[in-house]
Amino acid sequence: MAIKRDAADKWFSDVVRKKAGFTCAHCNKQNGRMECAHIYGRAAKSVRWSMDNAMCLCHYCHMKFTANPFEFTAFCVDTYGAGHMELLREKWNVLMPTTKKLRAEIAKHYRDEFKKMEADETYEPISYN
Repeated sequence: MAIKRDAADKWFSDVVRKKAGFTCAHCNKQNGRMECAHIYGRAAKSVRWSMDNAMCLCHYCHMKFTANPFEFTAFCVDTYGAGHMELLREKWNVLMPTTKKLRAEIAKHYRDEFKKMEADETYEPISYN
């Protein structure tokens, strides 16, 4: 069953991809379909909208890593380091129920961050959590 996307997901994805300059973190491709790829899947609400749990990947690399999770894990450890991955795993283990109100708050946060990024190309977006 597919996980439903809403405004919080849309704005989060926009911020992740814009922060990366719409460049694939794996192959450095800069054109074509760029996607927001989660290290821990979107079902994990505690990290679903966390900047340290996502990266910009081209469609090809996203599908490649989805089909090869061990390779994706190795890439993430090489890219972010074992310490980052351990902290992210601990954050992932936290149960976080969401409500419509919370999702609206997250969407507003990332919409505002996106606007700040558009106004100032040096602005570093702040993660919601």
